[in-house]
Amino acid sequence: MSRALPKYNKRRVAAVGGAAAVVLSGAVIAGSALAGEPGGGTKARPLAAAAAITCPDVRSQLPAVPASARAEVDRNLTLLDTQIREANNRLATSSGQGGPNFVQNAILGPLKDKRVSTIDRIAIAIGRTTTKPQGLGTLAACTLGGGQSTPAPQRTGTTGGTGMNTGNGTNTGSGTSAGAIACPDVRSQLPAVPASARAEVDRNLTLLDTQIREANNRLATSSGQGGPNFVQNAILGPLKDKRVSTIDRIAIAIGRTTTKPQGLGTLAACRLVK
Repeated sequence: MSRALPKYNKRRVAAVGGAAAVVLSGAVIAGSALAGEPGGGTKARPLAAAAAITCPDVRSQLPAVPASARAEVDRNLTLLDTQIREANNRLATSSGQGGPNFVQNAILGPLKDKRVSTIDRIAIAIGRTTTKPQGLGTLAACTLGGGQSTPAPQRTGTTGGTGMNTGNGTNTGSGTSAGAIACPDVRSQLPAVPASARAEVDRNLTLLDTQIREANNRLATSSGQGGPNFVQNAILGPLKDKRVSTIDRIAIAIGRTTTKPQGLGTLAACRLVK
């Protein structure tokens, strides 16, 4: 009897150990399924991060925008960027949903409808003062990957030793025969900014950088277009008008609390550098 007991104990230990292994294996499999690993019941989310919705760039296809339409056009161009970001967010958060046509029916289709309306408002705004641009509606359709316009977080410009701001951080036209647009740096010419005006001043300084980036993008994408005065009439002139208004808002914001700075308007004109 004493010799049989160890054999029984060994069998019992083996049985218990096997059961524990089965339980642990089940836990590992269940964990893999919850984590979206191969063999689990969900799809891995990194697939969503690999794709992005891209759309034709509307801004670069516009003619010179009249000053009277600029605010409305800029507002709708910003809305186009917002629509793309929202669509890409929907794409990322809905990975694995629906059937094979889910992206087209639930994301790309509605996005195109929104862009048709927004682009039409841009054309109408321009057409109130000058010739209404035609054919912009062809820019409404977007694709999954491989497109042209994918809005990214904006970065502020940098100022070189020349005191000229080229809006570095995005396209400055470098590497093309078009050159780059450089503007006098406004930030370095400001007096001490009161705390009550700082938010508004910073917002408009950021807008100045954005305007330079947009002008440089237009310069790069319109290379070879128009006659000898195209850059001056279609890019540098409208940019100066935008900067005049933005710089004036900065001066007014400071002037609400302290002495309004004078002469900042001389910083509005920009130039083309090669």
